[in-house]
Amino acid sequence: MRILLSNDDGYFAPGLAALYEALSPLGEITVVAPERDRSGASNSLTLDRPLSLHRAGNGFHYVNGTPTDCVHMAVTGLLDIEPDIVVSGINAGSNMGDDTLYSGTVAAATEGYLLGVPAIAISLVGREYAHYATAARVARELVDRIRRAPPEQPILLNVNVPDLPYDQLAGIEVTRLGRRHKAQPVVKSVNPRGDTVYWVGPAGAAREAGPGTDFHALERGAVSVTPLQVDLTHAGQVGAIGEWLAA
Repeated sequence: MRILLSNDDGYFAPGLAALYEALSPLGEITVVAPERDRSGASNSLTLDRPLSLHRAGNGFHYVNGTPTDCVHMAVTGLLDIEPDIVVSGINAGSNMGDDTLYSGTVAAATEGYLLGVPAIAISLVGREYAHYATAARVARELVDRIRRAPPEQPILLNVNVPDLPYDQLAGIEVTRLGRRHKAQPVVKSVNPRGDTVYWVGPAGAAREAGPGTDFHALERGAVSVTPLQVDLTHAGQVGAIGEWLAA
């Protein structure tokens, strides 16, 4: 099995190393990750400058671009053979609900999916990030399942794993994305030169977090697996917008 790994925390991130170690027994692994933390990069591609590829001492490749750049470059030019799966992570922090729109971790997996390759984004949810091994084991189980029983069509899975020992997980649930409240205000401060600067505020608290959502699964201590799609068309409004335009 040919496995492509990427992330948005950078090629030096502990989650990426844990993922590499866990998946190595399953096949041939290539790592192409950003040279620095690109959290929040979403699905952006770098089109205004050329990109550089380097190789670290541990064999990981890194790119001076976004997570999407990394996967796009790997699948469309760097690799001699298309990978069988793209796995992105392990992210330090959740990617649930509205987070998926901003997440570089999810974006790297999404790029694989858009290029016709099954893909998984995996994140560790907590504050201390003490159990990367748990998330890595969950990733290995999912990749092994795909290896043994390949899906008929490319799939894109967003996986969130509680920061708990593996034997304390409350199972695994297939979920839908929840929703968050409006983000908190930007944080205003002054830099050492006296200039006013702004930090993007924290994400809002969970708003739609009932049974069946990713938020609910994590609250119970369960792994959340959410199948994603890329079609953003609001089908329910097609007729109404047509009538509005014709009026």
